[in-house]
Amino acid sequence: MTDHLRHRLSLLAALAWAGLIYYLSDQPGLDVVPLFPGQDKVLHAIVYGILGFLVLGAMHAKTNGYSPSQLWIAVGLAAFYGVLDEFHQRFVPGRSPETWDVVADAGGAMLGVYVLYFLTRRRKASTR
Repeated sequence: MTDHLRHRLSLLAALAWAGLIYYLSDQPGLDVVPLFPGQDKVLHAIVYGILGFLVLGAMHAKTNGYSPSQLWIAVGLAAFYGVLDEFHQRFVPGRSPETWDVVADAGGAMLGVYVLYFLTRRRKASTR
């Protein structure tokens, strides 16, 4: 698979994932039985970690991997989408915006971006 195709697929996957987040966020009061305290924050981090991973994957890595600005842009875009998602929830019956959800979204985005950054650096180092 060419890099160009991989980036396009990652962009499409990121957009589809963002659409899924919007769809789930638009559901009035999803009843999820908590298995442990803070489960919703962990779920937020996982969901936005995947989004950050996909957003970074849509960018073209340099020969030695992604640049710091690309990392921050990917984290920023995913975290900003988290802010928009929480704002959107103000208008959904049974849902409410939470600051700690945004924190979990941003933390998850950072983790997802770091995972792809690390994997890319490792792959590029092994091909040298």
